[in-house]
Amino acid sequence: MLEPLLGLVATVWRRRALVLGGGLVFAGSLVLAAAAQSAWMLLVAFALLYPASSAFVSLSQASLMDLEPAARERNMARWTVAGAVGAVGGPVLLGTAIWAGLGWRGLLGGFALLTLALLLVVPAAGAAMGDGERLRLREALRAITRREVLRWLLLLELSDLLLDGFGSFLALYLVDEAGTSVATAGLAVAVWAAAGLAGSVLLLPLLAQIDGLRYLRLSAVGTGLLFAAFLLAPGAGAKLALAAALGLVNAGWYPVLQARLYDVLGGASALALTAGALLPLNAVLPLAVAALADRAGLAVALWPLLVAPAALLLLVPRRAR
Repeated sequence: MLEPLLGLVATVWRRRALVLGGGLVFAGSLVLAAAAQSAWMLLVAFALLYPASSAFVSLSQASLMDLEPAARERNMARWTVAGAVGAVGGPVLLGTAIWAGLGWRGLLGGFALLTLALLLVVPAAGAAMGDGERLRLREALRAITRREVLRWLLLLELSDLLLDGFGSFLALYLVDEAGTSVATAGLAVAVWAAAGLAGSVLLLPLLAQIDGLRYLRLSAVGTGLLFAAFLLAPGAGAKLALAAALGLVNAGWYPVLQARLYDVLGGASALALTAGALLPLNAVLPLAVAALADRAGLAVALWPLLVAPAALLLLVPRRAR
């Protein structure tokens, strides 16, 4: 609810102030969560944390995209590598904190201190944390309804079906449909995440060799074939290997598609937050998959996820406009 407003405010007002304010609320939310003595306190902390993350993290991403417009795809790939490191390393840090006697409260407190340290960098970032183009509200609303913006938004939302969407259903599918143990399903999720990290790292030299649009089309073909094979494979071992291959092949979908969205938005990069509210498919489509699974089983309900590579093949242009 708040992200669309943040994007508009960051376009017509001072982005740096929003990033600093978001970072302070982010750190404060972590402290509140670490000190929470009830579920309600924890709920308030997380309710503050998510919009604060949009201001602190998402607007920082927009600033990175403004810094080097010609290198948006590679910079988004670097950003995704950092996120993948966090996804793989987070459970390791939590386990280490528990082993050291700090627990999750100590870990969140440490993250709050790290956030405050990062905030010291923002005032010194200079033009890198600039405010982009200052638009009037009417101009901003007109900019995010252009056809090219909607194209990349639609592709971002549909591609997520075989990114976070697939990851959300992976463990449940392996236990309920493939008959694996819970431990094997957990291993599959870990392997899939690690493969995504490896794919994100490999994307950096790959984008230096081929155009991002070509990568999207080629990876869409590979992902479609691998996903169909994953659903048809009879054994748990084969499914585990195919899940890892999926994480490796389509790891670059999000950074390339997000970079293209920033391209068509130009200097008004903060509008990427607002534009995402125009097509909230990532909230609706998983519910549709769940409803279908409730009636026909998850083995049937996952087949429609093939719409993601199909959309990339149909809607990704052959050359940049």
